[in-house]
Amino acid sequence: MLQADMPQEGSLASLTSPEIPQGVTVLVPVGSIEQHGPHLPLDTDTVIATAVATAAAEQMARTAARTGDPGAQESSILVAPPLSYGSSGEHQDFPGTSSIGTGVLHDVIVELTRSMGTWADRVVFVNAHGGNLTALRGAVAQLVGEGHEVSWVACATEEVDLHAGRTETSLMLLLRPHDVRFDRAEAGNTGTLEELLPQMMAGGVKAVSANGVLGDPAGASAEEGATVLSAMVDDVVGFVARMR
Repeated sequence: MLQADMPQEGSLASLTSPEIPQGVTVLVPVGSIEQHGPHLPLDTDTVIATAVATAAAEQMARTAARTGDPGAQESSILVAPPLSYGSSGEHQDFPGTSSIGTGVLHDVIVELTRSMGTWADRVVFVNAHGGNLTALRGAVAQLVGEGHEVSWVACATEEVDLHAGRTETSLMLLLRPHDVRFDRAEAGNTGTLEELLPQMMAGGVKAVSANGVLGDPAGASAEEGATVLSAMVDDVVGFVARMR
């Protein structure tokens, strides 16, 4: 006999409509479905964005419970289902990449915020894919001009390699180790963004990396992933706190 799943605490999707609290802030993870070299799954960015948003909401809930802050109750932060498809045209030469493009993502962010804005106080998009930046910046600027309380924050630390290297591999070894094909991991182009960007703008990632990796996954570990995740979560928590 199948056992019914328990509602996930802090999850928007698991609530009923009457359970949505007043004054809620909604965190929307934004990722992608795109190649991440020969060793990481296509949904790597979505997994990372969702993990960061979920851990940030949990951390804010614990802080509210510990301090007794009436303005930061546990139910006031909810995590929405992720926007899994992003703008990934630069990876289109690799099978599996599934991009909706900048224009469509821009419109999705605008319409989603307009809808959520009828019952949520603010919306924060938690982004883990650099290709989404143009859509996020444009959509958020438009929405702010319309009077919405909306912003976006990146899942980033001070030292992050570009794509499918040590940082993302460490995060996935922490978050979903069974989907990391570490025996297939190999270095790609280890140049800086400044060095590679002109070629990527003209010919996509394939023009600078035959295996789709920008960086080197060697040395990745779940322990390092935990350190990186903690820094990302702290960034998001601080960002949301400054909005309130």
